[in-house]
Amino acid sequence: MKISSIAKSIVAGIAAGTTAAVTAVQDQILTTGEGVTIVLAVLGAWGITYAVPNRQKTDA
Repeated sequence: MKISSIAKSIVAGIAAGTTAAVTAVQDQILTTGEGVTIVLAVLGAWGITYAVPNRQKTDA
């Protein structure tokens, strides 16, 4: 199964953003700092996941 780098990065961004958002709203209040953390988590996941290439298939 071949998954594109873009699809991987979108899923990683959603996962990172959701995790950060759930942690941020534990106290029922979303502050500006927590919002910035969520955005940075999504952008970081997108960038890192898109930049790392898929492992090449080997015949083993």
